[in-house]
Order: sequence, then structure tokens, then C-alpha cells
Amino acid sequence: MPNRKESFDKLREYCEEEHFKGWDPYDGLNSWVIQKTPLGKSRFFRLAWIQLFKRNPINLRVIFGVKKDYNSKGLGLFLIGYCNLYKKNPDAVYLKQINFLAKQIITLQTKGYSESCWGYNFDWQARAFFQPKHTPTVVATTFIADALIEAYEITKNDEYLNIAISASRFVLNDLNRSYDKDGDFTFSYSPLDHTQVYNAGLLGAKLLCLVYKYNKGEALLQTAKSVVSYVCKKQNKDGSWAYGTLPFHQWIDNFHTGFNLECLKIYEIVSGDHTFRSNISKGMDYYLKTFFTPQGISKYYNDKMYPVDIHAPAQLIVTLHKYGNFKENKDLIDKVLDWTIENMQSNKGYFFYQKKKYITSKIPYIRWAQSWMFYAYSYYFLHE
Repeated sequence: MPNRKESFDKLREYCEEEHFKGWDPYDGLNSWVIQKTPLGKSRFFRLAWIQLFKRNPINLRVIFGVKKDYNSKGLGLFLIGYCNLYKKNPDAVYLKQINFLAKQIITLQTKGYSESCWGYNFDWQARAFFQPKHTPTVVATTFIADALIEAYEITKNDEYLNIAISASRFVLNDLNRSYDKDGDFTFSYSPLDHTQVYNAGLLGAKLLCLVYKYNKGEALLQTAKSVVSYVCKKQNKDGSWAYGTLPFHQWIDNFHTGFNLECLKIYEIVSGDHTFRSNISKGMDYYLKTFFTPQGISKYYNDKMYPVDIHAPAQLIVTLHKYGNFKENKDLIDKVLDWTIENMQSNKGYFFYQKKKYITSKIPYIRWAQSWMFYAYSYYFLHE
């Protein structure tokens, strides 16, 4: 049986030695091939180039000039992790990291918007839309605002809380809305698109709920309820959700289901509204029965095993902590964590991105893998 504390210590040492900088599965468009040649003007080439970098187990970034960098969402996950470590053991070393990460995050805010918001440190071409570097997204902004609230609770630095509250106004005012026939709606992924991605909308609702604890604005909960209602009406009969509404967003996967459940539960806890309890419990039942094998392997999709993505075991720990059923599922969590350590952690401490049936991508992505496992471990140790 692997030593979980030793595994985490090696991960922490690796991340601190890297100064929380690194590569990302989607950072291929930072290459000079895209930035300094006409090829970067082609939507098709941008999409193909990202997939080449993302899917290739060989790290092409050194060859094509993609440098390690800060990713604001990754820093937010590290920040929450150190806050959890501090709650367990109020060590000055953790407090120093909390303030360092919070200050760094604040400097990385996206410029040009009236409120606080964050995006990624690379251009991003998806099938549905293109986002230039630093385009703010509801996903990045919510995770970061959550982190700043956690930092505020420890440091009582009002700047951290005020910036998080400002981020909630970004969600309310700058994101596009898509309505259903009943008048409920969901938020877009960014101000530049109109996609309906369920976990993205729910993350926006989550941020409104987190801020409600501090200013008690009833409009925040009313807006969050509309998003929750929209998403719950899209739930399948078996308790699952597709990723979104577009024809090519119809897959059902592990960690986005976990995001949905976490956000729905936070809405229920903060609001005291139990309208959606059956949706939440049915979704949790589906999640636990579908995505994890008796051996502790985290399936990516509902209907096939591979690839095993490092997000999935990490989000399991977070989802069950936030949901409140961590203790009842401790055996499953331990099996999943132990399998992940044995099969997806380097002897250098970092975790691998994805394990496929015949090959494993061992590139040490800082946001996608390291920050997520650091974040997950911090919740795990709150229960030790």
C-alpha cells in the first residue's frame, strides 16, 4: 500500500521547486509556429495544433518554444490547498505561501473588464469558439474567487474578499445568458461565446452562493437558483448529464459530473432550498456507481475505461468532501487514491496527465495534474 503522506510531500516539494510554474495540455498555441507565422490565422490549424500537443505523449513544447508559466486557475487551486493545510496545521510556512499565491493571482487579473476576472495564459481554440490568451472564463474566475475567499478567512485581508465579490459581479454582468422556455438560464463560458456547458454555468452559480455568505444579496441566490433549475432540467433519467447542449458536447464524463454535484450541493447548503434534492441524490448515485471500478480505477467516460485522467480521482475527493459523504465512501476514496499513486505518480513527485490503455502521457502539467492533486490531497488530509 502506498504511503499517501509521502506521496503528497513529494508532490508539494516538486511544485514548490517549480515555483508553481509549468506547462498545460492546451498551451500549444503559445508556440512561435502559431504566434509568428501565418499558420496561426487558420482555425483548423490552431485546433489541430492544440490536439497534437494535448494528445502526444512526447513533450513538443521545448522544441517549439512553449515556456513554463503561471496559470491563474492552477494558482487558485494551490491557494485553496495551502489554506486547507493551514486549517489542519496553522504553520507560518503555509501562511507565507497563502499570501504569495494570493498576491500573484491578483496581479494576473484580466485587464479591460470593470470587475475582477481571470483566464488562461494561452490562446485556446475549441470546436465551439476561439478565446485569445487571458480571455476571462467563468471556470477560472470561480475557482480563483473561491481561493481568495478561503485566503480571506485565514488572513482577514479585506482585499482578498473584495476582489472575490467583484468577481461575482463579473459573472452577473459580463457573461452571456441562454434561456429555456421557462425563463431559467445558464451562463456562457466566457463573454465571447454563447455555449451552454452545464458545469460552467453551475460554477458561476457556485460563486454567487459563496459571495452570498458575505453580503446576503437575495438576487445572488435567485440568479443561482435559475441556473440550478436550468441544469437540473437537462439531467438524464438515470441521473447523468451530458457535458453541454451542442451536438458534439453529448459525452458523459467523470469529473464534470463531479463539478455539477459539488456546485448543486453548495447551492442547497447555502440557500437552504431543497427543491433539487432528488436531482442531486440521483446524480450522486449515478456518479459513484458508474465512474469508479472496484480496483480503484477512475473511468473517464460513462461507457469506457480509458483514458484515466488525473482530474477524475482528484475531483472524487473534492466532490465527496463538499457533498458531505466523504466518511461513508472512505474505502472507495482510499482505493482510488492508492491506485492513482501507484499508476500515475512519477518518482520525482509529479502526477501524470492521462493513462491510456497502451501508453501514458507523463508530461508534468502544472494546472491539469499537479494543482488538482495538491488541491485534492488538501481536502483528504482534512479528514485524517
